[in-house]
Amino acid sequence: MERNNLSVGLFIDGGYYAKVNEALEDTCALNIRVSSLMKFVCRQVAALAHCDASACYITESHYFRGRYRVYDAQNKHLLYSERKFEDALIENDVIFHYKHLREVQKDGERVVIEKGIDVWFALEAYELSILRHFDYVVLITGDADHEMLMRKLKALKIHTILLTWDVDDSRTTSTAKLLRDEACTHIELSKLVAEDSQLLAEICERK
Repeated sequence: MERNNLSVGLFIDGGYYAKVNEALEDTCALNIRVSSLMKFVCRQVAALAHCDASACYITESHYFRGRYRVYDAQNKHLLYSERKFEDALIENDVIFHYKHLREVQKDGERVVIEKGIDVWFALEAYELSILRHFDYVVLITGDADHEMLMRKLKALKIHTILLTWDVDDSRTTSTAKLLRDEACTHIELSKLVAEDSQLLAEICERK
């Protein structure tokens, strides 16, 4: 019998992903391994679809984040870590999308402003879902602003999965309730890690 392969679109909110990584680093000196996370996504989709993981393909993967201009990144000693992470994205065929960050003075403090990333994330995810006819879309984010994106994807009859990781039960990596409620399926990694002691080692690597 011919096997029907499943097409998966993966969209990563880089700001949220970075906060999860920072929390993992602070609590257990670990970082997410991009390749292992993508394999995990395929296994989860396969379990939902009741098929073998070899039949699930991430046919599009995109990463969105604000980034400092090179001079600012160099002054903040971020260039090496940013380039190293980009290498991991490239090696796993993840397309990255960046907009420049701005810093402004507000009430005597320097505040980082990230404008337009959430809108770009939503537009790209929605447009590609129409063009590529994904069977499943996986969103890695905790931002309530993506509630309407989730709703629009469901209107396209696409099974939409929300993948989150509330590492330290704090507001830093917490997931908006509206977003959780809107997802077809919500996968919370902290619960899975608590149930399977090997999963953390599979997905993460030592910092």
